[in-house]
Amino acid sequence: MAKAVTIFIWMLVSLFVLTLVTLPVSLSTHLVAAFCCMALLAVLKVCKAEGNWRLIGLGFGTAIVLRYVYWRTTNTLPPVNQLENFIPGFLLYLVEMYSVAMLALSLFLVSMPLPEKKKRTANTAYQPHVDVFVPTYNEDAQLLANTLAAAKNMDYPAEKLTIWLLDDGGTVQKRSVSDVPSAKAAERRYAELSKLAADLGVNYLTRERNEHAKAGNLNNGLKHSKGELVVVFDADHAPARDFLQETVGYFEEDPRLFLVQTPHFFLNPDPIERNLNTFGHMPSENEMFYGLIQRGLDKWNASFFCGSAAILRRQALEETDGFSGISITEDCETALALHSRGWNSVYVDKPLIAGLQPATFASFIGQRSRWAQGMMQILIFRLPIFKSGLTLAQRLCYMSSTLFWLFPFPRMMFLIAPLFYLFFDLEIFVGSGGEFFAYTMTYMLVNLLMQNYLYGRYRWPWISELYEYAHTIHLLPAVISVLLNPSKPTFKVTAKDESIAESRLSEIALPFFIIFAVLIAAMVMVVYRYYAEPAKADVTLVVGGWNLLNLIFAGCALGAVTERGDKSAARRVKVKRRCEFQVGETWYPAVIENVSVNGMLVHVYDKTLKPLATGGLEKIRVIPYSEGVPDTMSVNIVRSSKGEGESISLGCTFAPQSAMDHRLIADLMFVNSSQWSEFQMGRRKNPGLIRGTISFLGIALYQTGRGLYYFTRGFGTIRPKMPVVAAKAR
Repeated sequence: MAKAVTIFIWMLVSLFVLTLVTLPVSLSTHLVAAFCCMALLAVLKVCKAEGNWRLIGLGFGTAIVLRYVYWRTTNTLPPVNQLENFIPGFLLYLVEMYSVAMLALSLFLVSMPLPEKKKRTANTAYQPHVDVFVPTYNEDAQLLANTLAAAKNMDYPAEKLTIWLLDDGGTVQKRSVSDVPSAKAAERRYAELSKLAADLGVNYLTRERNEHAKAGNLNNGLKHSKGELVVVFDADHAPARDFLQETVGYFEEDPRLFLVQTPHFFLNPDPIERNLNTFGHMPSENEMFYGLIQRGLDKWNASFFCGSAAILRRQALEETDGFSGISITEDCETALALHSRGWNSVYVDKPLIAGLQPATFASFIGQRSRWAQGMMQILIFRLPIFKSGLTLAQRLCYMSSTLFWLFPFPRMMFLIAPLFYLFFDLEIFVGSGGEFFAYTMTYMLVNLLMQNYLYGRYRWPWISELYEYAHTIHLLPAVISVLLNPSKPTFKVTAKDESIAESRLSEIALPFFIIFAVLIAAMVMVVYRYYAEPAKADVTLVVGGWNLLNLIFAGCALGAVTERGDKSAARRVKVKRRCEFQVGETWYPAVIENVSVNGMLVHVYDKTLKPLATGGLEKIRVIPYSEGVPDTMSVNIVRSSKGEGESISLGCTFAPQSAMDHRLIADLMFVNSSQWSEFQMGRRKNPGLIRGTISFLGIALYQTGRGLYYFTRGFGTIRPKMPVVAAKAR
């Protein structure tokens, strides 16, 4: 009975909204209603309204969006008999409807996000055996040493924890290739990593052939291990000491739980935020997904496996014969298969690993192209909307996650649409300037307000659009290729061993400058047509404003693809940890101020001590948090200066003498997961729509000039860098 009443109420509300949306009113009346809705959203945002007030505000905003959809559908399409206008006009209409559909799916996910999940810490009564998989293909041994050492340092009974280095770079196939130099390189890698694993007390495992890429490598690990739970860390994803303590406990209460996923936190900025210089004060691109979208997916039991920083139940994986490998995004595909079999997932919104992102814009785009192609393969081969076993909510969640990667099509159409009118005099959008302002402008403003209301702490205004534009130029061909031939894409490891020693243009930046030049020419056409065709001045101004917005994004992207030189090898993290520092035969009290994967800053306290000569090899002694970790390690002094009071400040690089020394480096660098949360929360500030827009315009103006300046200097080359700061492996 209660269900029937609920359905009846929803039908009445839907009928009322439909009537409101289709009600014929004047432009002035529509404008008044739209601005009232915007005012309501602004007030609710300022008041930080939640619960039903949040839904009311979003409901009014959605009504304005639907009125735009109704007007766009019934009044703006060109006549069918004018094919030169109708075809591009209808394509523009389709991509706009796609954008509205994605807005609806996002509202479904995050309109009422879950409260913070209750912590379920593992207890001594439930400590199942855990296998840790670290898959690798061509990552450097020193990078792997830090990740394996951090895994060894995790707070969990040693007899219940087995760590596996799954090496796909030293397979029998690779060691037997006819190319002798490649075969020798694989042999050296096999020997080096075997020794590293033995020294650290972890298991080294390779296989006969490189089949099914990462999924095949993980499945090979499943065949040789027996733990009840399986943890997966990418080669550059070093876990904090409390990773298992924060995740294992969830499996105790739910026997049908197959996954606990945690966020991917990165020590270094992605290439775009490094080039724009926004890493320290603006949320990263991935924070909206891990900080908000995954929580929304979790609300509907649809949070999916992200390839790393996760723990899975072996029993569930055995039902699907291990990790799925039809697509090149084995993680999401595996989660889809298990959700459809009635298994559950949990998302823990606390960063418990620290990883590295691609170093160059080209590598970044290569990584995102693989993600886009993999999600398209899942959409085509698995078709989540019709996948049996999923709930309706789960179907919508997976459709949202896969359909998102079609964004290059609308982004490209929005970019070129004004050019049809300015260069070819095609009318692909029927309407006056007044109608455009009354409907389109209010729709855009309401959309921006709703996004800022929902995502403001995780994504600043216009940043999503900038990232989409920067991706679109190269992702569009990748998406088209997989749609034409879904089986064609193969797994490609993200390029690494790269650095940006000096600022330069990315090697794939040229298309951005060509588009920028075309948009400049289009602005010249705006001025010409405004004076040459005064009867169409209102339409010309509207189209010119649209083109100007595209020009702002294109100009900002010039800076985004201009690689900023980065002299620092890795970001330092404040630790404030007591230690002792050896000079000669004497140990002095000291404090470690900050640390990176390469070195540290130490303050040594003794008023008789003078600044030391650089280049010297000394030792540092620390009380480790984890068992089995050595307390002493050699360091090289690269900088020495007199500090305040009785101290001297020493800049040091690590000089590990054995693989075990990496356990102390990991103990210093990755032991405390709270530092990652504090860093994230420090930049999750909502500037608001107005301040955020002003900030973006300032960034765009500066980056346009910066990009044009480096364009005059030509395109640069990639330079090798130290392997410990290699880019994200997968």
